[in-house]
Amino acid sequence: MTDSLIQLQVESGVATLALNRPDKRNAMSDEMRGEFIIALERIAADKRIRALVLTGAGKGFCAGGDIAGMERRMSAPTGEIAFNGWHRQQRVHHAQMLLHTMPKPVIAAVNGAASGLGADTALACDFIIASEWASFTWSYIHRGIVPDGGGMYFLPRRVGLPKAKELIFTGRKVDVDEALALGVVDRKTTADRLLPDAQAWAAELSKGSATALALSKAILDQTFELPAQQVFAQGSQAQGICYTSTEHRESVQAFLAKAAVKG
Repeated sequence: MTDSLIQLQVESGVATLALNRPDKRNAMSDEMRGEFIIALERIAADKRIRALVLTGAGKGFCAGGDIAGMERRMSAPTGEIAFNGWHRQQRVHHAQMLLHTMPKPVIAAVNGAASGLGADTALACDFIIASEWASFTWSYIHRGIVPDGGGMYFLPRRVGLPKAKELIFTGRKVDVDEALALGVVDRKTTADRLLPDAQAWAAELSKGSATALALSKAILDQTFELPAQQVFAQGSQAQGICYTSTEHRESVQAFLAKAAVKG
């Protein structure tokens, strides 16, 4: 549906989700966020979908928060600003965590500017591939606010704490080549190859056992916070689940059958 603020297509097990407000550089409105959450919940629950590619329609990836929403927030009665802001933050964090904890590989295909919340949304994905037109800006400081889409969590894990501080304190623009050198971007490609390359990468990443992949991702995403003993413990529990999975049983049977033929 072209009128939707979110466009979702699924082909060969790879979902491609596009933010679809090209006239607003895909700025995230409350309405778009609602559709985004619904789409992410559907993707997470659908076992036929093995990976997700997130991109933006038109020339931009995501310009951040919607200006109209900012205006409404500023014009709210003084006694309601704090609670309204808190409620909005709950929705923002819910959407970002759905993206971050998606039990399958997620690739951000950044086709243009990713600013503020847009840059944080790219970071919430497992991997980032970008075209030559991509750029990143943690521009919150210019609006007198802090990164609220996970940037203060994700950015230091990609670029280190001092560089994350510099990018957040200045809010300066980072072009695609610098982003690649810093580790913000994992791969660079051309604009005409961006989606095909992202989709091919998503297919490659999701070839293996969906059970083992989801469990591995869930543990890996916590390894900077957990002590080694707890990571080992979670790995043992995950392995117990894998032992009972159809994928494990079928792969072992195939391996044994092949070994028997060779023997």
